Amino acid sequence: MALNLQHNSAPAAVEDRRAILDNPGFGRFFTDHMVKVDWTVADGWADGAVIPYGPLSLDPATMALHYGQLIFEGLKAYHQPDGSIATFRPEANAQRFQRSARRLAMPELPVETFVDSLQALVDIDRSWVPSGADTSLYLRPFMISTEVGLGVRPADSYSYLLIGSPAGAYFPRGVQPVNVWLSTEYTRAAPGGTGEAKCAGNYAASLVAQAQAAAEGCDQVVWLDAVEHRLVEEMGGMNLYFVYGSGPNARIVTPKLSGTLLPGITRDSLLTLANDLGYVSAEAEISTEDWRLGNESGELTEVFACGTAAVITPVGEVKSAAHSWTVGDGKPGPITMQLRQALLDVQTGEAPDKHGWMHTLVAAE
Repeated sequence: MALNLQHNSAPAAVEDRRAILDNPGFGRFFTDHMVKVDWTVADGWADGAVIPYGPLSLDPATMALHYGQLIFEGLKAYHQPDGSIATFRPEANAQRFQRSARRLAMPELPVETFVDSLQALVDIDRSWVPSGADTSLYLRPFMISTEVGLGVRPADSYSYLLIGSPAGAYFPRGVQPVNVWLSTEYTRAAPGGTGEAKCAGNYAASLVAQAQAAAEGCDQVVWLDAVEHRLVEEMGGMNLYFVYGSGPNARIVTPKLSGTLLPGITRDSLLTLANDLGYVSAEAEISTEDWRLGNESGELTEVFACGTAAVITPVGEVKSAAHSWTVGDGKPGPITMQLRQALLDVQTGEAPDKHGWMHTLVAAE
């Protein structure tokens, strides 16, 4: 698909951009351009454009504002040692974007168009890709319904958009263990629902439980299954991993996909990466009792969450209405940190890409 280019006539000043890249935070600043591609029932996907970053003009009756047809993805672009800029498994994100669209009765963006949009935006805004440790350009593709009118049905027009944001650490404290609250009052997703889709409504529904976690002195909420509130599903917007044992005989387990969990790209990659490092990795049902008693016995030694934004985040303390306990010694575990570094080394080109995960967006100058 052709992507026409419209340069921003008032880009950020060089000195302002440099100041931002020195301390980008997460999701606070945005690049000079964005991508927009429209779809209609009559014409399908039109030719898209790279345009100046700026506000969207939406009629108050735009259907996305009323019926919630809004999906998104998240991935990162990294500087590579040879001077190129690459991203991690974009085709997997594109395919998940299609599955989310299918679940919300939205048109499926072709994988090629998704990847082309990443290349086009990073090419024109390559000066916005930070080069410091633990930094990247966070890329946020999303799609909204744009038909104007009221009536509960799939819309007849949509816009795909892509924006970029220079990013440092997702959690302000960096790689420090988080405290989590086991939510038994609220449910993230139920069988047959939208749990597998990366849609805005799932995140909106999570905010009240996140606020409850904060009121209990916790950083994040852990979601449990909708039926019995017993099986561990995921943490906030991240997947969870459990480490049993230690050293080369350790076993690394993540809750199995059930139709209510988001199938994370990082989650899937770590199953393979753990095997590369010599560990046994598996998917299984894990209950809150398994978690608590495993910690008490010492069988369960480490727990961490994973996702594109934060990469890997250790879990240190667990609280619920009935119990509280510490994971291991409350500090980042050695296997957690080994996996984190191994993943980052692949993403930043410091380790061989044995699985063909990296995709060059912009060649070296």
